[in-house]
Amino acid sequence: MVIVQGVFSVEPGDRDRFVEMSVESMRVSRQEEGCLEYVMAADPLDPARVVLSERWESMDHLQEHLARQKSAPRGLESRPVPQNVEVTLYEVESSRPLR
Repeated sequence: MVIVQGVFSVEPGDRDRFVEMSVESMRVSRQEEGCLEYVMAADPLDPARVVLSERWESMDHLQEHLARQKSAPRGLESRPVPQNVEVTLYEVESSRPLR
């Protein structure tokens, strides 16, 4: 499994529009083979922060997703431009429910 976690810093007044303009991209990504989760969500405590959470069955699935993103822009041109983006990739060897 591969987990991608990220944070987008935007102008506080642009945060909700940033998330709204990302909805279609989330919808498309969730339909891709190997996508277990794809969410961009407004941080309820920080009006300038959007959190990205992705889970993919494998690195191959993530690589296919990234290749599709590069070759087929999804109309995000009108989305507010983040001031900063931090994204981290985690390769997971095992997982279990937290109880």
